[in-house]
Amino acid sequence: MAQEPRIAVAVVTMGNRPVEVDALLASVAKQDVAPARIVIVGNGCPLPDFAERLGLPGEVTAIEVDENLGCPGGRNVGLAKLREFGDVDVVVELDDDGLLVDADVLRRVRDLYTGDPRLGIVGFRIADEHGETQRRHVPRVGARDPMRGGPVTGFLGGGHAFSMRMLDEIGDWPAEFFFAHEETDVAWRAADAGWTVLYEPELLLQHPKTSPARHAIYHRVTARNRVWLVRRRLPLPLIPVHLGIWMLLTLVRTRSLGGLRAWFGGFVEGFRASGGERRPMRWRTVWRLTRLGRPPVI
Repeated sequence: MAQEPRIAVAVVTMGNRPVEVDALLASVAKQDVAPARIVIVGNGCPLPDFAERLGLPGEVTAIEVDENLGCPGGRNVGLAKLREFGDVDVVVELDDDGLLVDADVLRRVRDLYTGDPRLGIVGFRIADEHGETQRRHVPRVGARDPMRGGPVTGFLGGGHAFSMRMLDEIGDWPAEFFFAHEETDVAWRAADAGWTVLYEPELLLQHPKTSPARHAIYHRVTARNRVWLVRRRLPLPLIPVHLGIWMLLTLVRTRSLGGLRAWFGGFVEGFRASGGERRPMRWRTVWRLTRLGRPPVI
């Protein structure tokens, strides 16, 4: 981008974390580069007047939707509104229970996109209030060092930035996923279109330590979306390889018989139900992801 990109911040909330949302938006207000716009989506819930209460900078838009569309569906609502405005180049999407500890996050994001016209996605480092990053939040296979940045094959949905130009080319979040694996779908599409996915550990989102299994639908939806993901994005010969590896890992890792039943139920659902249009990545993208340390079968 020849000029400094205009940045928006988007947050989706279900209305059950009012204290955390206030803290997050207060941390956005303290940024040394103010966002051009802030979009807050109430995912099946009403929203208070954040702008008036918190003195937020820029244009603040609150959108209430009648039902919970899931994380990707709610985020698509915010992206659609930003497209209507037509004056944003980069959107920073943040979990509603996250916190920007440093005041220079948006400035760093702006500088990264200014310097690289093919930068598509920037993933933030996620750490709890003690500064600890869970291993599953480091976007490399077997990675132990959360401070090692650089090009990667995926990102964390809790804190990241998207090029709006990239989204116009590859499409938005897969809303049908509702929850789980939606980040991988976006990252694979970005890589296949030649966009860079960058992990930048200096961009910190403080986030409480959680387990994805806290969600009641975790096992079923994780399995269903795994099948949908590979049916949508992988070349045919890699689909059984990918699913076979993940089935073995699930059998080893899952201690709950009920969890296994739900997982296999979701696995079958993934084949019975449509997960969206099939647009498999090219083999050169498979090789690119492999060179970056994560072949798309792991």
